[in-house]
Amino acid sequence: MISKIHSATPYGFEGKLVEVEGDMNKGLPAFNIVGMANKTINEARERVRSAIINSGFSFPSRKVTINLAPAEFPKDGTYLDLPIALSVLVLSGQLLKSDTYGRIFVGELSLNGEVKPVRGVINILEVAKRAGYSEIFVPVKNLPQAALVSDLTVYGVETLQELFLALKSQITLPQAKNSLKALGAAENAAGATILDHIRGQKLAKRAMTIAIAGHHNILISGPPGAGKTLLAKAAANLLPDLTPDEMVDITKLYSIAGFATEDAINKRPFRSPHHTASATSIIGGANGPGEISLAHKGVLFLDEIPEFPRSVLESLRQPLEDKRIVISRANQKTMYPADFMLIATMNPCPCGYLGDPTHECKCTETQIQNYQKRLSGPLFDRIDMSIMVEKVDNADLLKTIPKNDDEHSVVKNNITEAIARQRARYEQDGKFNSSLSSFEVSQKLKMEPAAKKLLASASKQLNLSARSYFKTIKVAQTIADLDDSGEILNKHLAEALTFRRR
Repeated sequence: MISKIHSATPYGFEGKLVEVEGDMNKGLPAFNIVGMANKTINEARERVRSAIINSGFSFPSRKVTINLAPAEFPKDGTYLDLPIALSVLVLSGQLLKSDTYGRIFVGELSLNGEVKPVRGVINILEVAKRAGYSEIFVPVKNLPQAALVSDLTVYGVETLQELFLALKSQITLPQAKNSLKALGAAENAAGATILDHIRGQKLAKRAMTIAIAGHHNILISGPPGAGKTLLAKAAANLLPDLTPDEMVDITKLYSIAGFATEDAINKRPFRSPHHTASATSIIGGANGPGEISLAHKGVLFLDEIPEFPRSVLESLRQPLEDKRIVISRANQKTMYPADFMLIATMNPCPCGYLGDPTHECKCTETQIQNYQKRLSGPLFDRIDMSIMVEKVDNADLLKTIPKNDDEHSVVKNNITEAIARQRARYEQDGKFNSSLSSFEVSQKLKMEPAAKKLLASASKQLNLSARSYFKTIKVAQTIADLDDSGEILNKHLAEALTFRRR
């Protein structure tokens, strides 16, 4: 007798359908799983056997073989526990083939028959939807994430016995209710005051406003204690609210990585890996996304960027340009999105006090040059803005802030309006000035003659590369959007040029 249960597993940022085929023949009792199954899936034999028996069903005393098709790609994880169990129940005649026909089943089984949540449930639902399936059975704790995918009937399963009764139409299972809405609108009230409490640093705050409004990469240099890290962290509360599509993408990534299997991610990520992090943890690997992908549609914060290994920094060049990372291995190729805003900080020299009027720099010229060269020219060329901050006088640190001085709200409102202008111009959610191609810059952006003349002159004097040339224009456009200007004016371009420093 042959059984066939349909399922799916995540595969990179996408998913793949899997047919769980079962065969039962005469012979010594055995339970084998074939079809490029790794150790986790092979261990499903014991989980499935115990779950079936402890749920009140009988396990056949015959030779049972389960094949996971197609066998050409490796299967990993515990996604197929539930469909394997159903296949055994069909083979043993406890379920009919018609009970499972045209449906997708996914879930991990515990020894007592409980169905546990799995990673990457959105990937599974999306591939099932594309394949034309309309009824999907997932662990009940995955229902909140499942609600992010529309036009599907998704049932939540708590136990194997409960699923059996539902397939026999004896009980009704809870369903996911689609509720795609910008849950990220709620703001961290405690963190929202950070910008208000940063003394001075008017230029740095202006630069951060421009960077967030246009999704521009920014490098902040300055001595220790100048507030570089505080400025970067303040950015987390200035980020725009998530769109529904962005919420789905971010939740998919965090679910694949195992950071979120139950609830949706409702605010933009702010990832700050330590400088000892490996290249694989930053870039990602075949087993899951790295920090650059977990920062997708949010911020990747690299504090003291020169302290990161050169190999790690150079590996950022391609994703900064392409907004994605493709990881190739001997037998597979995996793609993860990586559209993040880079905020990096650094000291001007190893001791940190180069140019500080109150501290003497004790570094040699060679040490200074070697330190600054850790950030290579090609990588720096991919950073849109660079600013130098100075320490605030200690006498200004305890000054009382006026009660009606709500700088954070004003800045957040300006950013929101600038993003709305970009959305109207490009007729697309999540499209920022920073992501424009050189062709789109020439087609969609307008610049007054005086600004064009200034750009031509500055390009020669500063020896701007083609990439830096277009980045300057895109930063100027963001300044124009904050100024509610229909075109890039001379003053907008002049301000943008002040951020092209090394």
